[in-house]
Amino acid sequence: MTRRSFLKLGAGAAAGAGVLPFLRHLPAEAAVPKDTLVVLISDVPNSMDIHRPGTNRPGYQSAINFYDRLLTYGRKTLPDGSLSYDYRKVEPELAESWQAAPDGSSITFKLRKDAKFHDGSPVTAHDVKWSFDRAVSVGGFPTIQMKAGAMEKPAQFAAVDDHTFRVNVVRKSKLMLPDLAVPVAVVVNSKLAKKHATAKDPWALEYLHKNSAGGGPYKLERWDPGRQAVYARFDGWKSGPLPAIKRAIIREVPNEATRRALIVRGDADLSFDIAPKDAKELLADPKLKVVGTPIENCIHVLCLNLKFKPFDDVRVRQAVAYAVPYEQIFKVAAYERGVKLWGAKSADPKTIEWPQPFPYETDLDRAKALLKAAGLPNGFESTLSFNLGLAYWSEPAALLLQEGLGKVGIRLKIDKIPGANWRTKALIEKALPVHLENFGGWLNYPEYYYFWCYQSGRLFNSSSYNNPEVNRLVDETLDAEVGSPGYEEKIKKFLQIGMREVPRIPLYQPYLEVAMQKNVEGYEFWFHRQLVVKKLKKA
Repeated sequence: MTRRSFLKLGAGAAAGAGVLPFLRHLPAEAAVPKDTLVVLISDVPNSMDIHRPGTNRPGYQSAINFYDRLLTYGRKTLPDGSLSYDYRKVEPELAESWQAAPDGSSITFKLRKDAKFHDGSPVTAHDVKWSFDRAVSVGGFPTIQMKAGAMEKPAQFAAVDDHTFRVNVVRKSKLMLPDLAVPVAVVVNSKLAKKHATAKDPWALEYLHKNSAGGGPYKLERWDPGRQAVYARFDGWKSGPLPAIKRAIIREVPNEATRRALIVRGDADLSFDIAPKDAKELLADPKLKVVGTPIENCIHVLCLNLKFKPFDDVRVRQAVAYAVPYEQIFKVAAYERGVKLWGAKSADPKTIEWPQPFPYETDLDRAKALLKAAGLPNGFESTLSFNLGLAYWSEPAALLLQEGLGKVGIRLKIDKIPGANWRTKALIEKALPVHLENFGGWLNYPEYYYFWCYQSGRLFNSSSYNNPEVNRLVDETLDAEVGSPGYEEKIKKFLQIGMREVPRIPLYQPYLEVAMQKNVEGYEFWFHRQLVVKKLKKA
């Protein structure tokens, strides 16, 4: 890539002056070196701290690339030859080994003795203790995520000595070990963080918002919010093979056409999370590789908020489910790059597979009959909101929903919300009556999805749904071992209730789409839908 070609493209492909800061972080050579990776994404992190309230999904990048966890996941090859994490295989990362007590009352982890943080200080069990105390104490998403793995209070965590850490078990859970490998369970340099803590901010949220304090394979070299983040390899990393990529430039390019032009011209190495339309068309480009992976435990959904009438009436929600133009949305919004989740022949699930199709399909007569039974023969008006940061699928879906639901008298005004405001409006305030949402569960179980999206009071339950029976069934299965007595029956029961009461109407299971140059190797799909740089290399 040459500076001249990039400048020319920036002027001619609507990239504009916003691309110019990108140039300042490219090497002086005419071509990008093999140990530097240029990545394009639609938006960059709004925080470097995954524990901070309001951190967006791109913010998880910091946790993945700058920090270690005690454990990680293995790797597997998918049927199409692409690579993926393996959720059935938990492996060591910062912890070299672990051992459960004979009576199951605790799990003890032995840490690597040569591990260091980016500032050169040693990683100790005291850092792990402080980090876990932080995660279960800051509240919100991180605290609930830890609770999903039965880690709820600081008293559970103990630094036995500098290199021995123990988790005391308050309840046995199949999710505890897998939960230690998710982005939230990061190990922070507590010595550095405490220097910036205050009485009002004991967990150094303000400092870690803008700075990394980890010991992972990369450290933060530069962060320009809204433009880019630059990663530099940490050569002292000991929790795995030293990455081939020394420097990664993660560049925000919101415009899809500009991202596509840059990757096609060879001015970037990898474009992450591209639109289905681009993925389908770029498959024919012999200069590029395109990898599309169905996102496990993830659904694009239409949410109906029960706080707003008439969506508190199940007949109205079912009417909407029968009015959705599923096939059109799949063709126009997904470009058929996904998995269909409608048209099940029975309302009684036969398996506990998740996600699985719901027993609805486009049937306008049934929709009208249900609205009439609910006392709304002439329909009603409401507002349909979507996240502009996900406009590549949500905008065409919203327009088709507006047209389709209009055929049964449901008149929707479309509301476009900037991505920076979405989490607050949709998830925290739960202030949107009808909205398009996307959630992917990190731990690949149906009860984990329901824990976040159907249980009362959860962050991702943006439908304000509350069913005591579902709450109970999820609680009873979350910790239970797969195959234990009653496990499958309880899963099928809460799936059946969710299908009947439809606070969330599944549209389809999406792919995570990535386009890259032919010489980029080692890309892996991960459940958190963020780019893991350490496995990548350029041939």
